[in-house]
Amino acid sequence: MIRVLLVDDHPILRRGLREILVSGLESVVCGEAENSQEVLEQVQSNAWDLVILDINLPGRSGLEVLGDLRRLRPKLPVLVLSMHAEDQYARRLLKAGACGYLRKETAPEELIAAVRKVVTGGRYVSPTLAEKLVLDLDADAEAPTHERLSDREFEILRLIGSGKQVSQIAEELHLSVTTISTYRARILEKLNLSTTAELVRYAVRNNLVE
Repeated sequence: MIRVLLVDDHPILRRGLREILVSGLESVVCGEAENSQEVLEQVQSNAWDLVILDINLPGRSGLEVLGDLRRLRPKLPVLVLSMHAEDQYARRLLKAGACGYLRKETAPEELIAAVRKVVTGGRYVSPTLAEKLVLDLDADAEAPTHERLSDREFEILRLIGSGKQVSQIAEELHLSVTTISTYRARILEKLNLSTTAELVRYAVRNNLVE
C-alpha cells in the first residue's frame, strides 16, 4: 500500500489527483491538505510514503513547507506538482530537497511513473528538465544572482516581475504591506538594483515569470 498526502488549495485538483492515483496504482490511500498548517499536522500525526506538494499555497508557500518537511521527516519523499515552468522553480526545489518536479498539465501516465519512482527511493524529472540540468553542468556557469535570494524573496521577486503591486502581493500571501515592502528592499539590495522597474526587467530577462 502507498500512502500519499495530496497538498493543494483547490479541492477539484485534489480530487482529480486522487482519481488518477487510485486508477493508476494497485493499492493507494490518499489524504488531503489545503494549506501549510494542515500539511504539517498531517505529517506529524500520520505515516506517509509520499507528499505531492503544490508550491502555491495560501500563507506560507510550498517552498517554505518543503523546508519544514525536510526538517520534520528528512526521509519522506516530496514530489512537487506546479503550474510554473520548470526553469522557474525546479532547480531551486530540487536543491531544497524535492525528489521530483512536474507541471500540472503533465499526462496522468507520467505522474504515475513519477510516483512509482519516487516512492522506491528514486528522483524524477521530465526529459526536458533533465536535459536542461545537464546543459547547466556542461556550461559550468556561475549561478544567477537570484539564486542567493531566500525562498520567500524569490517568490516575491516573481510576483513583482509579473506586474503585481505591493498591496496585491500582501493580500495574496496574507502578509502586511510593510512586510512585503521590507522584502522588496532586501531583494533590491541583493540584486544590486534600485527600482521596481529594474526588478521587473530582471525577472523577465531571467525567465522568472510566465
